[in-house]
Amino acid sequence: MKVTPTAIPDVLVIEPKVFGDERGFFFESFNGKAFDEAVGRHVEFVQDNHSRSAKGVLRGLHYQIQQPQGKLVRVVRGAVFDVAVDIRKSSPTFGQWVGMELTEENHKQLWVPEGFAHGFLVVSESADFLYKTTDYYAPAHERCIAWNDPDIDVRWPTIDAELTLSAKDQAGLTLSEATIFD
Repeated sequence: MKVTPTAIPDVLVIEPKVFGDERGFFFESFNGKAFDEAVGRHVEFVQDNHSRSAKGVLRGLHYQIQQPQGKLVRVVRGAVFDVAVDIRKSSPTFGQWVGMELTEENHKQLWVPEGFAHGFLVVSESADFLYKTTDYYAPAHERCIAWNDPDIDVRWPTIDAELTLSAKDQAGLTLSEATIFD
């Protein structure tokens, strides 16, 4: 696999080696040993999640203030614009974001470590989004930062569909109002 740091070095793009021919393709979507080498520490995933969303659905920017989750995310059908925001107050990249398109064709994955808010926008007609997490979902500790916080200024792509957000995502706080990591 090929591992490339983003503008925020703790967030990594992971590209598996894809073997394809007229029958289709094969790739190893996860290898614990190789992944640990790539991130420079042992990472244990405890939960796998799968969401399907229609075009224009924007989920995020989510995080858990306790039981923080690192996430290894990918798309197996469709395409999304995926975003990670550094919300570690002591980090030199605090408040900065990185984003990239994840698609069923490019097979790219994004490693979003603990201490980041995460979200995505579906840019295809629909998308199946898979992600592994390093801790269990803990609704009591879940938080949401506004997807359109002007201080973060995520440059979401323009799509020919109305945005659809959950009530929770519509009520997201600004970074300056949110509880964040030290």
